[in-house]
Amino acid sequence: MLLVSVLIVVLLVLCTVLHFEALRGLSYVLPRLSMPPRTKVVLALLGAFAAHAIEVLMYAVTIQWLAWNHGSGMIGDTDQPTLLTCLYFASTTYTSLGYGDVIPTGALRLFAGSMALTGLLLIGWTAAYVYISMERFWESDTKKVAA
Repeated sequence: MLLVSVLIVVLLVLCTVLHFEALRGLSYVLPRLSMPPRTKVVLALLGAFAAHAIEVLMYAVTIQWLAWNHGSGMIGDTDQPTLLTCLYFASTTYTSLGYGDVIPTGALRLFAGSMALTGLLLIGWTAAYVYISMERFWESDTKKVAA
């Protein structure tokens, strides 16, 4: 249980730092590109999606490692889930979709709860970032047209 608790904190920090750096990098690069504002917004979305995909992968690999090597619980009906099962579970949990067809047991239940909270916060952060990016790019495009 101690290992799971430590990994919860480590993944929370890693995902937050990764997300911060991804959004910061996008904020630096996108305004410097000479392309239409719509393209910049699409690139902002794709960049944020890539960050989320990496975060989900980090959770999936950790879940598989915990289930296979440390007896921290099961995902679904096996104590040695495939990476595909872990990716599916991590993506549905991270996005708070939670179909409930793959259920964690043991200490992985606590891990799943923290993953859902992390995903909820980072998805909200992404939504705010994309909104601000759209405002910024569209405002600069409107100024160009007016000039």
